[in-house]
Amino acid sequence: MFVKKQKLTTALSVLALLTASQFSNAQPNPDNLALNWQVIDHGIGENIFMGSLTITNNGLEPLGESGWALYFSSVRPPASVLPSSDPNGELARQHIAAQHLSLDNADTAKSGDYFVLKPVAGFTPIQPGESREIEIIAQYWQMLKNDSPSGFHISYDNQTPQAVLVDVYMDPTDPKQTTQTANDNMPVQNSALRFSENSAPLTNLSLQNQLVPQPHSVVTTDNEFLTLMSQLTTITASAALTKEAVYLQTALSDILSGSFAINASQQHTPNQIMLQIDSSLDTDQDGQANTSGYKLEIDAFTGIKITGSDAQGVFYGIQTLRQMIPTSVYKNAKNSTTLADNAVLPASVILDAPRFAYRGMMLDVARNFQSKETVFKLLDLMAFYKLNKFEINLANDEGWRIEIPGIPELTDFGAKRGYDLNEENMLHTFMGAANEFAAGDGIANKPANRNEANLGVAPSFQGFEVAQQNYLGKGWGYYTVNDFKEILQYAADRHIDVIIEYDFPAHARAAIKAMEHRFNKYKDTNLAEANKYRLIDPLDQSKYYTPQFYTDNFVNPALESTFTFLNHIISETRAIYDAVPDAKLTRLHGGGDELPHLGPNEWWAQSPAVQQNPNTAGKTDAELFDYFFLRWKQIVNQHGFDMATWGDVLSHNGTGNVNYGTIYPIFWNNVWGWGNEHQAYKFANQGYQVVLSHATNLYLDLAYNKHPDEIGYHWAGYTDTKKTFEYRPFNIYANAETDKLGNPVPWNPNWILLNDTGKQNIQGIQAQLFGENQKSPEILDYMTFPKLLGAAERAWVQSMPAEGAAMEQAWQTFTNTLGQYALPLLDYYQVVDINAQMPAQIGVNYRIPLPGGNIENGQLIVNTRFVGMTTEYSLDQGATWQSYQGPVSLTTTASVQLRTVSDSGKVSRVATVN
Repeated sequence: MFVKKQKLTTALSVLALLTASQFSNAQPNPDNLALNWQVIDHGIGENIFMGSLTITNNGLEPLGESGWALYFSSVRPPASVLPSSDPNGELARQHIAAQHLSLDNADTAKSGDYFVLKPVAGFTPIQPGESREIEIIAQYWQMLKNDSPSGFHISYDNQTPQAVLVDVYMDPTDPKQTTQTANDNMPVQNSALRFSENSAPLTNLSLQNQLVPQPHSVVTTDNEFLTLMSQLTTITASAALTKEAVYLQTALSDILSGSFAINASQQHTPNQIMLQIDSSLDTDQDGQANTSGYKLEIDAFTGIKITGSDAQGVFYGIQTLRQMIPTSVYKNAKNSTTLADNAVLPASVILDAPRFAYRGMMLDVARNFQSKETVFKLLDLMAFYKLNKFEINLANDEGWRIEIPGIPELTDFGAKRGYDLNEENMLHTFMGAANEFAAGDGIANKPANRNEANLGVAPSFQGFEVAQQNYLGKGWGYYTVNDFKEILQYAADRHIDVIIEYDFPAHARAAIKAMEHRFNKYKDTNLAEANKYRLIDPLDQSKYYTPQFYTDNFVNPALESTFTFLNHIISETRAIYDAVPDAKLTRLHGGGDELPHLGPNEWWAQSPAVQQNPNTAGKTDAELFDYFFLRWKQIVNQHGFDMATWGDVLSHNGTGNVNYGTIYPIFWNNVWGWGNEHQAYKFANQGYQVVLSHATNLYLDLAYNKHPDEIGYHWAGYTDTKKTFEYRPFNIYANAETDKLGNPVPWNPNWILLNDTGKQNIQGIQAQLFGENQKSPEILDYMTFPKLLGAAERAWVQSMPAEGAAMEQAWQTFTNTLGQYALPLLDYYQVVDINAQMPAQIGVNYRIPLPGGNIENGQLIVNTRFVGMTTEYSLDQGATWQSYQGPVSLTTTASVQLRTVSDSGKVSRVATVN
């Protein structure tokens, strides 16, 4: 048994004592309660750690011996909710009971990450002025601050709960707090480690290496430049390229003076940009035309010509041209009231085409909703880096995010989260996010804005902000039919295909609970209507526990109403696409992932409906999965979509004995040591058209590195820009340097190599951004950029650097590309808003790397991850800052503070060198 700690203060004011005695049944105003969460020790047992929640009562009344309940979310659940068969569960229950408290699931369903702390008999009230530390044994581990409990709200005597704000503390230098297990050898990031990693020298870059992704061929003419006079510049394009011409016109008008008339009667050579298509364009001289290829010619005397093998190729040539315009022009557009009247461009000929046909990014808006405008910005940036597939996860356990005509409950109920223990009107809260700072979610007294949520400090979003734990994040929200039509059109205008993901049969809790809400609405008046779209068998006693702690998120394959529901969803989805003629009807992602392993779990084995249906009676759970997915695929196909799935559908969820026909699997699970590293190659070799989204290198929502102030998850390790850049689609085993705990990865003889047939079946790669921690548009930017640029490089660039020294040299060049060109451009990036759909905003909140630093022989030496960025140092604890120009002789033994500064003046978090 661990020692229970209590911290009592003796200085109580007379007023507080009088108030407490006069109102003995009163509880403190929640505004006068302060919470602090801290990790204590990861060494107390397997898959558990010790944390502490300190409650400080700054009020005039004691927090009583009974009558209160403190609710919160936690992605590291208290171990006290584990079953009696688990020794850790019994240990945790004994430990919390010894403190005269209970800690259990909060919601009636006992499903998900929502918990409640209550006093029990013998609890000593927390007196005014007292701080009480409550020790909590939690499951798994907490390496980052955003793993901590969030969204606290307290209810007195079952009344409306009120928000209580929390602060979070972790000491990055304490191994007990930062060491996951005994074999965790992953170091915590610090200045010395960064200094050793930042080995690239400052390099003068050729034009080819200034661009992202790097073009296939660039030929420049020495000392020749085109001075494009913007007031005279016109654009010439055929009717087939009208959209591309308007896009270019808008992009140039944002940063340069002039109207950039299209097909004007008067031309001013060389101030002319010609757009044209040559379907036979061969960009790599192999005798075959290149789909999506382009040729960009900039001539000092004749102007600019962009030739594409198709309209998409022309569009990509436009994006390359945009990157060639000097950053100073973009900077002037932000900082000056007068736009520049010219842009100087190097005379050059660029030939280029993509490596992969599928160059994608997935955005999850189910966990935390993102506005239509945020999606627009992301789509425009994807297009800037020549990505062409956008998967959007619209439906998952934590939210349904698209209007479906005919089933309003999906959004009236399923697009909302809050305090609703019985989930009668909305889903219960998840990851501490409900209706953000607005009313309606059943939680009163929430912070009014980000600054209040951040304990009075304006968040910079260059790493963890405590606002993330204090209601930041949109648990409410959805796209109307018209909103999604706009998204489809916006993407189509940028040659991006939109792939919706509806994840079934698991990850379906939002839909399930919404349909239960619908059932209850109609059951007393129209039972047939109530059952029309019902997704569960209420008598099913099957027991399972998902990785996200759900016990009730599977739709039932034995119910015909399940397929009636799915058919309606896809029918209405098809109608949305049909209403946007430019939107391509390509794939629809049907999910199929993360059913927990059979054995300790049952999926539908105890469902009476299964045995009552002749089509499902007698089937095993794996056979029921096959039955479900075959019918699900049939529905998707009959409405004109191809079926994309997660790789789980093939690798382990079904029997492995069924022929699904043509499906397009996306393989994510290559976590080193989990045994699935080879699955993508196995099925590509068998003939499946595979997309790679390997978690170790392509999951953008994984934290950049192991430091408590980074944002993200770390179940598959840590993923920074170098990980995305060095990703090897045809030999992922070369990326297996260390596992998620920093240990060497041994070769596994079961790993399957990709053969020549398999290589032909790799359609491309997809970077993934799951939404659990994407609680603001700025965090989305931070997690995506610059990681996405590395993924774009691997998806587009035809030549892959050889393993070893060649790859390291390529990375060093790329760090210069980012530091000198790509990131300064993002500082001033403007969305190309053709139809005036966006509020005015400039710049991207990319992650600014912390400097590396070392003190050698009394001299401070500083470097940075992306070479060319400015670094600064402070010798007076941040009171003043000096630009670092070279080694600095130190005359003090005090610590030195460091930071990196972007071109626009934004700064990284502060690092310390001792």
